Amino acid sequence: MQTFSSNYLKEFSTQVFLHFGVSKKDAEQAADVLSLSDLRGIDSHGVARLHTYFDMLTLGKINAKPNIKIIRDKKSVCTVDGDNGLGLVVGPKANEIAMEKAAQHGSGWVSVCNTNHYGIASYYSFKALERDMIGWSMTNTTKLVAPLWGAERMLGTNPISIAFPGLKNLPIVIDLATSAAAYGKIEIAKRKGAPVPKGWIINDKGEMTTDPSDMINGGALLPLGSDRELGGHKGYALSAMVDILTSVLSGANWGPFAPPFALRQEIPSRSVGKGIGHFFGAMEIDGFMDVTEFKKRIDEWIEVFRNTKPASGTNGVLIPGDPEHQEEAIRRKEGIPLLPAVVNDLLDISKQTGIPFEV
Repeated sequence: MQTFSSNYLKEFSTQVFLHFGVSKKDAEQAADVLSLSDLRGIDSHGVARLHTYFDMLTLGKINAKPNIKIIRDKKSVCTVDGDNGLGLVVGPKANEIAMEKAAQHGSGWVSVCNTNHYGIASYYSFKALERDMIGWSMTNTTKLVAPLWGAERMLGTNPISIAFPGLKNLPIVIDLATSAAAYGKIEIAKRKGAPVPKGWIINDKGEMTTDPSDMINGGALLPLGSDRELGGHKGYALSAMVDILTSVLSGANWGPFAPPFALRQEIPSRSVGKGIGHFFGAMEIDGFMDVTEFKKRIDEWIEVFRNTKPASGTNGVLIPGDPEHQEEAIRRKEGIPLLPAVVNDLLDISKQTGIPFEV
């Protein structure tokens, strides 16, 4: 794999968005979301996605200059219409509204419709930490996941992120898909020609498989927990919660009707709303207890759990966010490793736009 500096990739992404008439501020914002994903080792949501944004913008399936507006508003809650803009732009603006409401009322909750793929969920919960708030972020996605005991795609991977600030320790950052795995991991496995763990996916007959092509060619992801005995009903319920908060509540397309982000994915049979949906929340810590005291308590929580007696054959208990914190520290120094297929995608964008990309 080749390695590139995060700043170089971020600038290239910015130029790509500018190529389509996205404003400078919005282009930099969109590139910033992709950059954090790559820095934190969530490769499936960084520049590996850039060609899909490029395709959608080229075909006019995403509005490069959206009029993002609040369409319903009551004190600490509101609904935002993203005007079919880049989720990487709509999401940050809606999240900002949630934080402004929290600053006024103690908490803020924003449901969003008529939007698109918004990158990593934790980008948004991180932003709340900068204001001494607890941040929440969720989005629905196009159908990829079979509900428990189902044999077809009905729900998205529907991720959730919540972040809590520490005082001396790095924050606790929960960021998880409600499916057994993120779809991007299936794509990466296919690119590598590698199998995936048992319990992640099923084929088009509802049978478990480890071949990523079986899932991509008509199969489905399984909900978090996999089957009933391993807790698949819990992942299914969490996914349903995200689908309802992001999309039923906002007026977006829910469940099997959420439109695809990648062009090769199946088009839903009908529409029941506008675009896909997001949901953001921000809670002022100061409304519950002194901020410094809370952060000290988070530090103690982290230290107690980190000192848990380790299971045999392991390095001990991880705190949510640990792997990404560690990866970010490495990548800020050493750069972002990209698979050859991703480099080829970026070279193709360069060829079509004339924006330089050097390997």
